[in-house]
Amino acid sequence: MINPPETVFTDSHRVSCDGAAEIRTAGGYQPAALGHPRVWLEIDEKGFVECGYCDKRFVLKGGPADQQAA
Repeated sequence: MINPPETVFTDSHRVSCDGAAEIRTAGGYQPAALGHPRVWLEIDEKGFVECGYCDKRFVLKGGPADQQAA
């Protein structure tokens, strides 16, 4: 079974992703070398953006793609 990509809800139109979210543990942090290079992404009029490396989806809270607002 393939797990769906992680979805992150944010208040900002500009977000960064380094793919290391799953690597960070209680109080500890592993270098981003275990994830992917940090990239900056801009959420457009669709209300979301996906990371080209890890497919993580960033959704603007209250935007057109925010299903929680409905």
